[in-house]
Amino acid sequence: MIPHPAYDVDPWRLVESALEPDMLPQSESVFALSNGHIGWRGNLDEGEPHGLPGTYLNGVHEIRPLPHAEAGYGYPESGQTILNVSNGKLIRLLVDDEPFDIRYGVVHAHRRELDFRTGLLDRQVEWESPAGQVVRVRSQRLVSFTHRAIAAIRYEVEAVGEPARIVLQSELVANEQLPVGNGDPRASAMLHDALVSEDHGSRPNGAYLVHHTRRSEIRVGAGMVHTIDGPEKREITSDSAADLGRTTVAVVLQPGEKLTLVKYVAYGWSGRRSLPAVRDQVAAALVAAHRAGWDGLRTEQREFLDQFWTNADIQLDGDPELQQGLRFGLFHVLQASARSEGRAVPAKGLTGPGYDGHTFWDAETFVLPVLTLTYPEATKHALRWRHSTLPSALDRARQLGFAGAAFPWRTIDGAECSGYWPAGTAALHVNADIADAVVNYCRVTDDQDFAGGLGMDIVTQTARLWMSVGHRGRDGEFRIDGITGPDEYSAIADNNVYTNLMAQQNLRAAAQLAKRFPGRAKELDISAAEAAGWAAAADAMYVPYDEKIGVHPQSDGFTRHQFWDFANTGPEHYPLLLHFPYLDLYRKQVVKQADLVLAMQQYPEAFTAAQKARNFAYYEAITVRDSSLSAGTQAAIAAEVGHLELAYDYLAEATLMDLRDLEHNTSDGLHIAALASGWNAMVAGFGGLRVGDECVSFAPRLPPALTGFAFRVCVRGTPLRVEVRADSVRYTALDGQPTCVRHHGETITLEPDTPVTMPIPPLPEVAPVHQPPGREPSRRRPIR
Repeated sequence: MIPHPAYDVDPWRLVESALEPDMLPQSESVFALSNGHIGWRGNLDEGEPHGLPGTYLNGVHEIRPLPHAEAGYGYPESGQTILNVSNGKLIRLLVDDEPFDIRYGVVHAHRRELDFRTGLLDRQVEWESPAGQVVRVRSQRLVSFTHRAIAAIRYEVEAVGEPARIVLQSELVANEQLPVGNGDPRASAMLHDALVSEDHGSRPNGAYLVHHTRRSEIRVGAGMVHTIDGPEKREITSDSAADLGRTTVAVVLQPGEKLTLVKYVAYGWSGRRSLPAVRDQVAAALVAAHRAGWDGLRTEQREFLDQFWTNADIQLDGDPELQQGLRFGLFHVLQASARSEGRAVPAKGLTGPGYDGHTFWDAETFVLPVLTLTYPEATKHALRWRHSTLPSALDRARQLGFAGAAFPWRTIDGAECSGYWPAGTAALHVNADIADAVVNYCRVTDDQDFAGGLGMDIVTQTARLWMSVGHRGRDGEFRIDGITGPDEYSAIADNNVYTNLMAQQNLRAAAQLAKRFPGRAKELDISAAEAAGWAAAADAMYVPYDEKIGVHPQSDGFTRHQFWDFANTGPEHYPLLLHFPYLDLYRKQVVKQADLVLAMQQYPEAFTAAQKARNFAYYEAITVRDSSLSAGTQAAIAAEVGHLELAYDYLAEATLMDLRDLEHNTSDGLHIAALASGWNAMVAGFGGLRVGDECVSFAPRLPPALTGFAFRVCVRGTPLRVEVRADSVRYTALDGQPTCVRHHGETITLEPDTPVTMPIPPLPEVAPVHQPPGREPSRRRPIR
């Protein structure tokens, strides 16, 4: 999208200088606003034209049948789909009875800006109606980070040249008509008319609607109130119906005169509370927002984001477009999670219905590591949500014949929703990913209460799962057979290296927590023998290695499989899963997304430097990146092993995934994990960040495209700033106690507010690596 002339490069804003109707589906995603609880797609204020209308509440979903070609034991019987709830964005404008619609009349100017520092979406339009009347419109929109249930719009109309009869219709609309799905399995099922009206009402300056879902029995309330400023002689009315609440303002504007409407919209939902309780919750939120006023909401939004950017910003010298992309990504990662209290971080955030609104392992593996180092409160909320689904995970494990907990591959409320078990149920690594997120959060924040409480619950039950799933081989090694790793083109494999190493960490963490918190261990019925068994299984974990070619096979026997015929696979055949049967994919050496390479990032101490270099080269040649999750990981390891230019290419691919619509499905919502992995590629890749139990390690390298970069993280209460140049790096502990830091293996101690500058050692020589034909990342040529 950014290469399109309508999109400008700006380090702190996403700017669209002209409206491109053909790009509405994509622009609605990139201009989406959210706080992790409410999500508003970036639809035009008047509602039409649109690509896909979308208003989402985190967790509000409908249940739908999940058909299977053949029944099988343990198959999920129903799926879950995020719902488009009551749309409060709509403000229809009529000028001398002519609806404002960009498809008619003449649009003299149209500009939209999403400012990452203010959290405001600003739109400015000059439009001439078919009858020749000119008006200027400016709207500003926000979804509040400080008022969890509130979104608001300031809408201003000015008459130009001639007096104009103006009518504004501010609406709440439920059960909007949605486009027909395109058949892509990554897209939403898009259920229609899923909301059943229970109550509605109006008052002079607003209205409310209450609905419930037909099958999931979730009650949803939406309400709006307005403040209006303009000519005193005006008429205001409100009315409501089952699926419509509307406030209408009619006025005559003289040339230069303005009518300003501020619209406050509140949402509430529950699967348990009564209709009056939900309705009153909405009313109370509106009172609080109205009291704060537009200026108050805007000020609070800026203050919240100022604090976030102080902790999270990455500064690049030399690539303005990538600078914009990294901040865009961080902003949307924050939007997907900041107020998701008690709920998950969906794969698309709340920017669209892609993947049915489900959360996957993406959250724990790619998103939470970023939040843990920049906004740890959001990580804690996400892990609390996982803990709330622990009863369902325990039930699911029992259904599958395992001990402990088996968390779902994809879900909204904790129930498994994967209709294809080889790439879903069998991907048990999700359990170790969740445990790893717990361990990482506790290591970075030193939150002992969480570690010995909810965190220990999760780590214990997932450790019990691995003891049940794994077994001792004839040689005494602990093996985990018949599962699917991160690479979904290699299902039902034995001893996937990533899974085994992550399970090993899980088991060791469980044993350590049982020792550290004996009282909790007793509550969880952890005997000394059980804890010792976890530690012994971890020590005996089998990790395959192909001595003949000197690399780690992704799983047992993988390096003996036939290679995929890349030479005869044209660009039109990607992604492969849409053009070839899984039976063919599973038997060949072809990798959808980083798997063994991800293992090296997640568990670096399990590999020598030489093994990392050889493994990376081997898997580069067979990884096709049919997943948006891959490029960020490949960037991080490419930087570690010395392929800096390649790492930079992959960094750009991850960071610009949606701004350039590289997967051709940005219209369904943003790829939150890919955006997070751009930050991770910069900080963990080029910054070399690794957080250990005692020390924080860095191994920074400056990519040739940049003249420098800087970032900040907070570890165990100490904010650290890292400033990288071509031949040196400066570390500063901005507060807190003296801090241990390792720089390229050398240990140094940082005193508060006393910068230390260290030289960057020469880059090791590396042999060139190659990708499958046609699957090379685009060469990065920074815009200067």
